[in-house]
Amino acid sequence: MIADSESDANLFWATKFLVPDPVIFIEHRGKRYLVLNDLEVDRGKKEAQVDKILAYSEIEKRVGKNGKRPVYADVIAQVLRDLKAKEVWVPSTFPFLQAENLRKRKIKVTAKNDPFYEERVLKTQAEKRAIEQTQTHIGKAIEQGYKVLRESKIKGSRIVWRGETLTSERLKAVVNLYLMERNCLAKHTIIAGGNQAVDPHCLGEGPLKPNQTIVFDVFPRSMDTQYFGDMSRTVVKGKASEKIRRLWHTVKEAQEGGIRMVRAGINGQDIHQWIQKYLEEKGYKTGRQNGRMQGFFHGTGHGVGLDIHEAPRVSRIPEVLREGMVITIEPGLYYYGVGGVRIEDVVYVRKNKGEVLAKCPKILEID
Repeated sequence: MIADSESDANLFWATKFLVPDPVIFIEHRGKRYLVLNDLEVDRGKKEAQVDKILAYSEIEKRVGKNGKRPVYADVIAQVLRDLKAKEVWVPSTFPFLQAENLRKRKIKVTAKNDPFYEERVLKTQAEKRAIEQTQTHIGKAIEQGYKVLRESKIKGSRIVWRGETLTSERLKAVVNLYLMERNCLAKHTIIAGGNQAVDPHCLGEGPLKPNQTIVFDVFPRSMDTQYFGDMSRTVVKGKASEKIRRLWHTVKEAQEGGIRMVRAGINGQDIHQWIQKYLEEKGYKTGRQNGRMQGFFHGTGHGVGLDIHEAPRVSRIPEVLREGMVITIEPGLYYYGVGGVRIEDVVYVRKNKGEVLAKCPKILEID
């Protein structure tokens, strides 16, 4: 791999070493090597969980010729020669230019499909605890959002908190600040109201309205462990209409029914199809209406770990769940003019059941 471990989960998983700039990683016959620049060598020797740290500058001196400074591929090729390796497997994100340069140096380069490390799909108990910790912080952060809504007053078509109109941005700031104080970095937090919530990935902006759905979707990364969490809740400040009430309860029942299906050996496709069928039987059709997609038109879930979206998927694509996987279950329904509803939890796959990691109340109305 050639990557920085702050953004490349495979590299961090393999080394447990946080580095902001690209470094060289090689695994050969069960031993792991990091090639680091002089800035990182000493820290790497103390922190990186690898078998050997190599200094880039020392290899650079060995392969330099006629005063010409070697490039990355020269250094990598030399390390591979030292290891008597002539072929490498690289992740799908491997830089194309570097792959071409290695091929010019008689190294066979083969790209490997994700997941690059299949072992990442099954979480250790330490990884499970890390995700659960992040998930717990998220639940408490969303409850801070509930608290703001409880403290707020409805004045005409506005929700007013501490004398000012409550906006998506203001409510996100409350949620994100709570997480930041617990060393969790939240990016692209979704707090979207009304018709904005009909677009599942709309972040939300502007004033929130009373008596409309407000979708919270919060997915920060812990800066302590580097593991993500992911949770969604939908609430109404004020009174929910009968259409919203029925929509919300249907999604909640579908989500909880999906969670009850989780166990080792079940095909995620079966969970997804059960939820689709359940929603349709309740009268909620999916398809393009008035020029836009409405209904339930996304997957039921995805893996969570060092990436916010990772294997496995719980969707129309068949994939058998295994004990130790960590997934979301997050059905939603979205209808323009009514609103969007999504409810999501993170679930650890056990032999005979799924274990929800952390709790947060599922509340429809907040007075």
